[in-house]
Amino acid sequence: MNTQQQNKSVERRRFLKHISGVTGGLGAAHLMGMPLELAASDSFAAPGAHFLPKAKRVIHLFMNGGPYQSDLFDPKPALEKYAGTRPEGADLLTERPTGGLLPSPFKFNKCGESGVPVSELLPKLSNHIDKICVLKSLHADNPNHGPALLQMNNGTIIPTRPSMGAWMLYGLGSENNNLPGYVVLCPGRPVRFSILWNSAFLPSKYQGTYVNHSTIEPDKMLPNLKNTNWDHSIQREQLDLLGQLNADHLASRKNTSDLNARTEAMETAYRMQFEANITFDLNRESKASREAYGSGHFANGCLLARRMVERGVRFVQVYYGNGQPWDTHSGHNEKVPKLCKDIDQPIAALLNDLEQRGLLDDTLVVWGGEFGRTPTSENGNGRDHNHHGFTMWMAGGGVKGGMTYGETDDFGFKAVTDKVHVHDLHATILHLLGLDHERLTYRHAGRDFRLTDVHGRVVHEIMS
Repeated sequence: MNTQQQNKSVERRRFLKHISGVTGGLGAAHLMGMPLELAASDSFAAPGAHFLPKAKRVIHLFMNGGPYQSDLFDPKPALEKYAGTRPEGADLLTERPTGGLLPSPFKFNKCGESGVPVSELLPKLSNHIDKICVLKSLHADNPNHGPALLQMNNGTIIPTRPSMGAWMLYGLGSENNNLPGYVVLCPGRPVRFSILWNSAFLPSKYQGTYVNHSTIEPDKMLPNLKNTNWDHSIQREQLDLLGQLNADHLASRKNTSDLNARTEAMETAYRMQFEANITFDLNRESKASREAYGSGHFANGCLLARRMVERGVRFVQVYYGNGQPWDTHSGHNEKVPKLCKDIDQPIAALLNDLEQRGLLDDTLVVWGGEFGRTPTSENGNGRDHNHHGFTMWMAGGGVKGGMTYGETDDFGFKAVTDKVHVHDLHATILHLLGLDHERLTYRHAGRDFRLTDVHGRVVHEIMS
């Protein structure tokens, strides 16, 4: 049996297990008072980890637009010395023409026991630097938002590949059948929008569930979830009947993944009525907890992310704002302090909250954008896109804290030491989750695909 036939066979077995186990027993178990997460069979049954994982879940804090690394985690004193000039090494091709070198006006402090430098713009987060590994040598392939967003989220600039979260869910399955395994929180529409969390040729049940949390009332974040016409028992009877009819329909047919996905989506929506409104209801948090995270879309997103991962959601992305807020082509020095103020308190609270609840050890937190920004000026004190060298950081989930990895050149323009490509980042994230990026494959169009394509090096040096 070839790989494609094996994929289809696995899908059929999952569906039959789903129909016999979930539709036949879940409703009755719920009516008898059994917790749904204990009653449900694993409709997301997956091959599982290839080896013992260090992390079970991921929170991806996405700074859409691209933050400037030397404002935050990668200080470059040489920019002061050569300000206004364009020496060799500062003449790299970016999206737009830029001028001379432009120093950052923000000061750095050596923080924590490790003494890792952090900008004055992040005073609360700096208190947690001993939990964080700063990756200072990221690089990507394209300086334009669309391709760069696709590469960071989907592993390639081609818009026909599954997203990182879809690959994770495909490989590991969900820990809670009453909630989506992959949730995207964004108060608006980033560039490329839903293609950034699609499942492409993977079964559609692995795609991300988009939630616009610009309004935090659960009924508005999750519209049309509740059925106001029929109670749960009647809905259960309808789904059981539909499951039986679909099973008969599938018995004599091939290529059933689309129907399987639709059936499982209806089952998930049914179960979400019981738990999702609780998970997404921030009013259930204490006043102290809400105040610790602060206010605003990003603060609410970080708190929602914690509520979801503690309930077994595998992968949560929190986008900062609508569109590309970190895309500071002009007025950079005026915009960045507000952007940093908006993220500083919520991220610090999230790391603290995860640690206090015993979740940080097996929850991987990843921070960054689709690329960085140039040390050269644009439009006065603006900065252009820079894919040659930029910074991201990781915390928890088996990552060493209080360290930096890699270096950019003297001006912070290009990664030069211990370079980490986006493919390497993805390979490392998958490895921390117990997945071998070379073995996590799916047969499609006559070849085996994977998140890292034919690339990727696991950065073992940052692992605890």
